[in-house]
Amino acid sequence: MQKNTGHIDIELLIAGDEPAFNRVYHLYAQKVYRLAFRFLKNEEQCEEIIQETFIKLWLTRDRLDACGNIWLYLYVIAKRLSLDAYHEICKSSALTEKLLLDLSVLRNITEEEILANELEQFTENVISKLPAQQRIIFKLSRMEGLSHQEIASQLHISPNTVKNHMVEALKTLKAKLKYSDLIYFLALSYWV
Repeated sequence: MQKNTGHIDIELLIAGDEPAFNRVYHLYAQKVYRLAFRFLKNEEQCEEIIQETFIKLWLTRDRLDACGNIWLYLYVIAKRLSLDAYHEICKSSALTEKLLLDLSVLRNITEEEILANELEQFTENVISKLPAQQRIIFKLSRMEGLSHQEIASQLHISPNTVKNHMVEALKTLKAKLKYSDLIYFLALSYWV
């Protein structure tokens, strides 16, 4: 019975019925927000994604399938808009810094803590597979905060060798993370 109500809402939406649109908005706006937040970590940008998603829904309502899944349609729109916004952030260093700042502010949210733990485990796994010298240098640099010069002194190698090992370690990490979840890559950018 609920399924038929959904179909009626979609049919009414296709016909341009504003109350049907309002029902769809109230039913799905928070889900769109949560989806956008997974990528953008910024309330204001997520609110914009909600608005853009539902504007696009309204403008393209004639293409909807009356028997289709409205959430799937909204999901595709919202995810595409979120990824476009994320790519714009990556192009701008100021926006990237803001995103990273927003990420650090959200550390106490349970979902973020779970994700951070998963990221840490995933990253530790990748780091453990680095060649020994790269692994040691990476850990001294990123986990203990030593400069290239300090690492070079401690390991009795040149700072240039330290730099080369760090470049290779970061290449390996980014290559491994490139094919994992977008959040892992985003968090790696924050970490390195």
